[in-house]
Amino acid sequence: MSAAAKPAAAASQASGSGDAVPVHVGIIMDGNGRWAAARGLPRALGHKAGAEAARRAIEAAAEAGIGWLTLFAFSSENWRRPADEVRDLTGLMRLYLRSEVKTLVKEGIRLRIIGERERFGPDLVRAIDAAEAMTAEGRRLNLNVALSYGGRAEIVAAARAAMQRALEGGLDPAALDEAAFGRMLSTQGMPDPDLIIRTSGEQRLSNFLLWQSAYSEFVFQDVLWPDYEARHLAEAIGEFARRERRYGVRVA
Repeated sequence: MSAAAKPAAAASQASGSGDAVPVHVGIIMDGNGRWAAARGLPRALGHKAGAEAARRAIEAAAEAGIGWLTLFAFSSENWRRPADEVRDLTGLMRLYLRSEVKTLVKEGIRLRIIGERERFGPDLVRAIDAAEAMTAEGRRLNLNVALSYGGRAEIVAAARAAMQRALEGGLDPAALDEAAFGRMLSTQGMPDPDLIIRTSGEQRLSNFLLWQSAYSEFVFQDVLWPDYEARHLAEAIGEFARRERRYGVRVA
């Protein structure tokens, strides 16, 4: 459901029943570097521990009945980090794609990558394409991983696409609405996130799903990402269930 469609259905959807499970959860996985520093370890080991936490979160989301999970793994701003850290991160991605795809297929999990995948080079792009194709029949959980992703860049790219279609005569600018614009984003066909979680105690979006999060609930958890367990996800879902979601509509 697009952000534009939500207010119309708000009166019937607003709830605080205590048993609601979000359809789509986004997680800003933060704290790998601080986790490593606190233990006197190199940042690369923090990222490796973070990958293990991601595996636990995916399993917990599937068990909880969440239909869509989007993990913010590598932002467009992360390219400005030291070259050795970027190399470690991309190497970890390559290893994960090679080692985990069979498990994803077995567990019925569909993998999709959002972001500027081309920036990772042809070898990793081929690995991403192959992983998406192998997991395409998964129905238990839709797993989106944001790589080289930035919300502002995504919106600008969609705006360029809309302008190009208008120049070519395929789009009347007056007919462009939120739903049509949403179909030009990298998340086309996906529901907007109901719940966005950020770990490590920080309380900001950091350019994550800016358009899609217009009506999301936010939960900030004071736990470094490598320490994230199924119970932390359950706590966030419990907090979400206690929220009353009105989408800007006053409920009598």
